[in-house]
Amino acid sequence: MTARKLLPSRITLRARLTLIYGGLFLVAGVVLLGTTYALFNQQLGRPNLQLLTVKATPSPAASPAPDVDAPLPETDAMRWMQDQQRQLREAAATSLLTQGSIALGLVGAAAAAFGWLVAGRVLAPLHQVTETARRIAAAPAAGGGLHERIALRGPDDEVKELAGSFNTMLERLDRSFDGQRRFVANASHELRTPLTVGRALVELAMNRRTVSEDTRQLGESLLQINARHEQLITGLLLLATSEKELTERRPVDLADVAAYVVAQAGSLASRAGITLHDKLDEAPTTGDALLLERIVHNLVENGIRYNTQPDGWVRVVTRTRDDGHVEVEVSNTGPVVPPYEVPALFEPFRRLGDHRQITAKGAGLGLSIVRSVAATHGGWATATAREDGGLVVTVTLPAGPDDDGLRR
Repeated sequence: MTARKLLPSRITLRARLTLIYGGLFLVAGVVLLGTTYALFNQQLGRPNLQLLTVKATPSPAASPAPDVDAPLPETDAMRWMQDQQRQLREAAATSLLTQGSIALGLVGAAAAAFGWLVAGRVLAPLHQVTETARRIAAAPAAGGGLHERIALRGPDDEVKELAGSFNTMLERLDRSFDGQRRFVANASHELRTPLTVGRALVELAMNRRTVSEDTRQLGESLLQINARHEQLITGLLLLATSEKELTERRPVDLADVAAYVVAQAGSLASRAGITLHDKLDEAPTTGDALLLERIVHNLVENGIRYNTQPDGWVRVVTRTRDDGHVEVEVSNTGPVVPPYEVPALFEPFRRLGDHRQITAKGAGLGLSIVRSVAATHGGWATATAREDGGLVVTVTLPAGPDDDGLRR
């Protein structure tokens, strides 16, 4: 393990503010302690101590001195006083530095702790803004969570101004997403009516006894075009619906959903000469059963439609992982897909080799709907290209209650 890995990945703003508070306090304390030491040392160095004279007391056994009031020699007294002054200065300076350093360390630690508390209190509104942004970003549906607002209390300062600007941005984004979804849904409904009427008129004209063969062929072509447009509108409506946040979740077993879809797709696979394989283990989750059915249906349908090999196959697998997720995996034979083009297949109207044209194979919304529905359920969809051709598409969802919970 390198030394770089032992270090923290980042230093938080609260820790940086604490280091700044503590560092400034220690610098100020060192300057104050140094100034005090200099003044104290200067005060002790002043020559304000007078020489002391000591009177000699004659000893009874000794002969009387000629002058009993004679002082000690001046050089000895000065030497003694200077030595005492030096010892006093050294003791006082040592005591000042030692005790002052200990006091400075203790008070510095207390100041750092107090700075940590103050920084946490000052940054608490920013943490509230961050948590709200994370909840909105983690919302499973596109645009989900934009209705949430930051209810920040406190003084009218810069942080509250930031929260207000964030709320304004959320409000505008929420209106934009709602308007987009309403437009797609309303347009899909409005366009479906004339297409239904047009299909009915064409079928009525084709069923006449006097209709010519050319008119019948023209009617069949018009019906095919009409069916493609209806498929496109249905896909757009489903895509708009799948991007809404789920209001109700119910236990669903992906194995049951996959078994139903495989049974329904049997006739389509037989007409295309494709063999269906399945290995369906229990994969309980929660969500909307119809939307989850649409995931498997789109994957199986794409696997059949884009299968070009004469002995092609489509395999459907469901399983439960050990990390609290379930998976449905659909793989198929087909044309070789360049790995760099795989991510683009999840975009609307994107198709391998033909990005914009609507063909009989579909409108290019299948994988887009799969990814959108998976995200709405708190999961994700991935795809990898097979070396021999075809794709392996895996949809991962959070695991739900077990089989007993489903039966309850």
